Amino acid sequence: MTVQDQTLARDLRSVAGLTELITVLYQEALGNEGLDEHADFFESGGDSLTAFQITGRIQEAVDTEIAIALVFTYPTPAELAEVVAEELADLPAGATHE
Repeated sequence: MTVQDQTLARDLRSVAGLTELITVLYQEALGNEGLDEHADFFESGGDSLTAFQITGRIQEAVDTEIAIALVFTYPTPAELAEVVAEELADLPAGATHE
């Protein structure tokens, strides 16, 4: 199942749905299926290129711009999901932010 297929099955405005999505993106980008929602991006081998890949995939899924700095500031999928959910909550349903 592709990430795009998986996003259809999730509520991407919820913290739980975003946490699940971001955890899968970390696993794919870092090549480690054992990572969970508390895996630290840096301790798992993440770098700036990987951060760009992850934010690009999140942006694609939620159709809203996500700053790469968020991955560095909130390095676990759970932390990042909370911040992204807050940003999405500030947008009207169906709106995009570019």
